[in-house]
Amino acid sequence: MRRLSLTELSVASSAVTGAVVAAIMLATHANRQVFAVVAGAVCVALFAVYFRWQLGVETLNLRMRIYKLPIQAESQEEPISPEFVELAASVQDASRSLQSRLSLAGEERKQLEALLDSMQDAVVAVDAAGRIQWTNERMQRLIPGGAAMSGARGAVRVGHALVQTIRDPDVLQCVRLALEGKPTTLRGATTLMPGRTFEVNSSLMPGGGAVAVLHDITRIEEVERTQRDFVANVSHELRTPLTSISGYVETLLDHEAGLSPMAREFLTTILKNATRMNRLTEDLLVMARVEGPSGELNPVPVRSDALVRDAVKAMRGMLQENQAILEVGTITETQVFADADATMQVLGNLIENGIKYGQPRNGTRTRVVISARDVTEPYDAVEFSVRDFGSGIASEHLSRIFERFYRVDKTRSRESGGTGLGLSIARHMVQSQGGTIWAESELGSGSNFLFTLPRALYPVKVEAL
Repeated sequence: MRRLSLTELSVASSAVTGAVVAAIMLATHANRQVFAVVAGAVCVALFAVYFRWQLGVETLNLRMRIYKLPIQAESQEEPISPEFVELAASVQDASRSLQSRLSLAGEERKQLEALLDSMQDAVVAVDAAGRIQWTNERMQRLIPGGAAMSGARGAVRVGHALVQTIRDPDVLQCVRLALEGKPTTLRGATTLMPGRTFEVNSSLMPGGGAVAVLHDITRIEEVERTQRDFVANVSHELRTPLTSISGYVETLLDHEAGLSPMAREFLTTILKNATRMNRLTEDLLVMARVEGPSGELNPVPVRSDALVRDAVKAMRGMLQENQAILEVGTITETQVFADADATMQVLGNLIENGIKYGQPRNGTRTRVVISARDVTEPYDAVEFSVRDFGSGIASEHLSRIFERFYRVDKTRSRESGGTGLGLSIARHMVQSQGGTIWAESELGSGSNFLFTLPRALYPVKVEAL
């Protein structure tokens, strides 16, 4: 077997050294599978070179011992084999390619870090075990001691568990739900930084782990609180004069026999609008109470059928006034964990909407069906349903009908005296009890409003209805 010349050893050494350095650098930025393949190929080439060189040395030593000949330096180097030149060139090309990719990845990483650091929101990413992978500069400033160390990124230590750095239970819960595949948005994390309120959005990352974005909503909360206080104060101030106007107008209509037809018509219009204003102020007060800190509910285990039957009894007057039919469908007796008064108001608002806007096109009497059934997805709950058979709601309105003051048909809403707050109040009350609310509808096929309430984990014994 031919011994390797010094030139061959030099070329192989340069190629192998470059490939090894590139592979080691690549291992810190790229995936481990690519590094394993490159490192394996480099080791094989290095072993082959070393084996051939060692074999040549041993052969030369053996010749010296047998013939007792001195080891003489080669007068001239043997020519390099084409196969070896091709192998060395391939390794060098692979090394240059890996170094180029590594440089490109480093530039992209710097750009991403600059982009994240320029954000006003705090961002933190964790792996599947909940260990911190990276953060941006804004997150460093939120952590105690991070403002002074943000330049060195020392406040949040990569590789440490998130719970060791962030102790806010709301943030930790959002990240935990995201790791379980449940993207979550939580509004109201207040213990992360005293005097500040954050909205936390968390989601699962494609490669595993989760990312959480913390948005400071302190200023928004202050503005909303000011608006709620203003609306509540104005509504309180309007109640007294409106009550007086309605009372005097009703007295004139009931006890003044000498009113002319025109005067009676004017007084009737005044009473109608005063009643509408009274209803608007009441809804505004309810909305301010529900959205404010004083709007906390008191959920207790209560039977679903009891809630439905009480709601039907409360709506009898409106049913007779509008000559509508309210049918009770399938009802479960499962107990839900809910505030009875709030749930009654939600059902009342949905039934009232069904009576007002559920008039069939063929002119028949308005019919509304209410039901309640057990469901297990996405969690154990009871699904309440209020269905009408009117003209229905177009699909472009379904995502907005629960907004405050949003109306599908403004003209019809004014005629019926609607305030545009009933569905918004219902949404807040349902969500405050841990449920969800939505609407299903098609034009010409009526509408179905549904909401869920969580099933009571520890039911109480109640007497049969």
